[in-house]
Amino acid sequence: MQDIEIKDRGKTIYLLPNLFTTAGMFAGFYAIVAAMKGLFEYAVVAIFIAMIMDSIDGRVARLTNTQSAFGAQYDSLSDMVAFGIAPALFTYAWGLRYLGKIGWLATFFYAAATGLRLARFNVHLSDTEVKTQDFLGLPCPAAAGFVISMIWLALVYHLQSRTYHIIGACLIVFTALMMVSNIPYRSFKDKDFRDKVPFLLILIVLLLFVGITLDPPHVLAAIFTLYLLSGFVAWIRRSRKYILDRRMKQ
Repeated sequence: MQDIEIKDRGKTIYLLPNLFTTAGMFAGFYAIVAAMKGLFEYAVVAIFIAMIMDSIDGRVARLTNTQSAFGAQYDSLSDMVAFGIAPALFTYAWGLRYLGKIGWLATFFYAAATGLRLARFNVHLSDTEVKTQDFLGLPCPAAAGFVISMIWLALVYHLQSRTYHIIGACLIVFTALMMVSNIPYRSFKDKDFRDKVPFLLILIVLLLFVGITLDPPHVLAAIFTLYLLSGFVAWIRRSRKYILDRRMKQ
């Protein structure tokens, strides 16, 4: 399938990668509708589908050499819907609505933090001096995955009380703060599907797929929790290295 180009005022729009971006936005919008109807498991699946689409569109653009400024901005708008608004409304519909003003303020804080995270990412993306394989702050797809996987576990164990709603509010505020923090997170953008990979990596990916198929709530919650904690580990290592370097120079 060949890409269709639409030229408008010197700007190029490529159809193929933006189709995946649109699919991700559609999944995020459907998650909002499902959450409003109380279909929380459908909403969870829709947000995870949006994550898959988000991981594909950028790689498709790089593999087919169809990157564009339009695609980058459109991707951020799609992320705001799928990983900012959808998880916030999903959490609010699940239980934070029972907390009154605190509930909707916590979910708004998460949505606003997602917007700030994406705006900062776009600024760094256009800055030629920023060359790193790390994300600055928790990426919003991982933040959304962590939040909804925790709520999914609450749904599985029927944890519906004011105590758990307060824990959910604290959880979503903490995740929002992690998005706008300066803690580094591995982006894995240095990995190329065309490169050779060790057999062990293929086996690990296969085991992850099997685990997610057998027990999606627990396995996905474990994956996103480990990724969130990995940022703290990287931050501690860098801090220790910085302190040791300063001591060596003294």
